[in-house]
Amino acid sequence: MVLRAKKKSSSNSVSRSLGKRELGKMYRNMLRIRQFEEKTDELFMGGRIKGAVHVSIGQEACSVGVCSALNQNDAILTTHRGHGHSIAKGTRLKEMMAEMLGKSTGLCKARGGSMHIADISKGHYGAHSIVGANMPMAAGMGLAYQLEGKGRVAVVFFGDGASNQGSFHESMNLCAIWKLPVIFFCENNHYAVSFHVERSTSVSDISVRAQGYNAPGITVDGMDVVSVYEATVQAVERARRGEGPTLIEAKTYRFFGHSRGDPQFGPYRTKEEVDEWRKRDPLLLTEKLLSLTKAQKKIHLDAVKKEMKEALKFAESSPEATLESALEDVFA
Repeated sequence: MVLRAKKKSSSNSVSRSLGKRELGKMYRNMLRIRQFEEKTDELFMGGRIKGAVHVSIGQEACSVGVCSALNQNDAILTTHRGHGHSIAKGTRLKEMMAEMLGKSTGLCKARGGSMHIADISKGHYGAHSIVGANMPMAAGMGLAYQLEGKGRVAVVFFGDGASNQGSFHESMNLCAIWKLPVIFFCENNHYAVSFHVERSTSVSDISVRAQGYNAPGITVDGMDVVSVYEATVQAVERARRGEGPTLIEAKTYRFFGHSRGDPQFGPYRTKEEVDEWRKRDPLLLTEKLLSLTKAQKKIHLDAVKKEMKEALKFAESSPEATLESALEDVFA
């Protein structure tokens, strides 16, 4: 069964499943992600964050739409582009920023950095830099949750490129056979690094691949937080009923390059293409849906900027992680 969510009308009516209060919380969380990512980019370009950084600016509706449909004890497993997923699941900004800056107060005590953040207390079981590596782990968690019998679900995020990995097909097949409570969420931002999805993938909608595993697949507008949320709610309810996995494909777009070593515009995409997608910025779409005035937008922005200022202050004032601590919390 493959479904395609209908495009929302341009009216300002809020979804029947969401009131303005709930949608307002989603908007604030998307704004929180945007501000965190912009600050992260600034710090990285200034040489203060080491290693690789992959920002999710433009993809905020995916993170927030999914995580708003989950309970805290439900699990997420994310990707190298995982800051937004982390924040949407409730990861603490102060400790997250400290992790970025390599401080001992970081979520992973400076061992994770940008690409390996985890916050088990919030049901966030880690960002994974190896493409597709999180999917077999999600299947294992789904099996554990099924045996546990408490109705928990696991959501695994991955990109369009990872849908061509063997790990995707093997994990989806196993989850379908055993009807495990796992939701496969594909953030199709159209590029696997610089390789366009039309050149790498044999189907126009990745969601049709669910047919091969007798599971439902749905393609949604990944720039529309309400569409993402509603599709996830259905998938979560199905998983909790013991009916197995769902494949959700969200067609979205990253406004920046693959990483900060990749120019925003280059040989594989044009400024015109990026500008066209920016017209459908998930923040702008949600502002229209909420009919926010300029003053209301300022209230949201000022509140989030205050949070970010406090998070950065905490991180900067925290002690550096020591070399001696590298062997702590290591298990064999």
